[in-house]
Amino acid sequence: MERQQENPQFEKIPAHIAIIMDGNGRWAAARHLPRMAGHREGTENLRRIITACVEFGVQYLTIYAFSTENWKRPKDEVSGLMQILADSLEKELGELHKQGVRLNHIGRLENLDERLREKIIQAVELTRDNNRLVLNIAWNYGGRDEIVFAVQELMRTSIKPEEVTEEAIADHIFTRGIPDPDLVIRTSGEQRTSNFLIWQSAYSEWYFTETLWPDFDKEALRKSIEDFGGRGRRFGGRTAREEKEKYAG
Repeated sequence: MERQQENPQFEKIPAHIAIIMDGNGRWAAARHLPRMAGHREGTENLRRIITACVEFGVQYLTIYAFSTENWKRPKDEVSGLMQILADSLEKELGELHKQGVRLNHIGRLENLDERLREKIIQAVELTRDNNRLVLNIAWNYGGRDEIVFAVQELMRTSIKPEEVTEEAIADHIFTRGIPDPDLVIRTSGEQRTSNFLIWQSAYSEWYFTETLWPDFDKEALRKSIEDFGGRGRRFGGRTAREEKEKYAG
């Protein structure tokens, strides 16, 4: 995919940003509103963040929308979240397609209502050739479940034990073919991974902010990217500066 890799606004731009969109319920509670109002406002905010990512030159955006653990929530909240996804696909798909956003689902579709499942498949198919931004929607997704899925897929190939490598597993996870996230953002002040991209985020930079997701705006995203630009990523090795200092003097 052709990408604009440089942006004079930033020293360094993460090619792939992943976000745990946390704090919708607390945002609503602080305003004496029902939880679903917070979830809807969070969905509205996502539109703004997608637009900002396109402007900033981010290539991949992965959002944690509904985890495998979220099924434990009250039934009315779960059904409300499903309805929000369905409504958002109908409302936003045309504009996302126009912006050149490619939608991709990661997670399992089996437990979803058939109509919703069809909407997701249709959205993925419609936008498959877009290349301005890849938007991965993690819906009915769990990091451990993803690894289980990859192992199951490998076993179906009758692979030999000695042939099970990191590369083989990476070829069978939900995000196969997509680079690992450079930056993972979690809003609302919580500092947990919450079973999100646990394979892919092994060497990601993490950014935690007290800001609740509905209030995490373009400027907050800019701040997180600027923070990322000031970090030295080692991937288990040394930075270029450290290598230079090693042999100096």
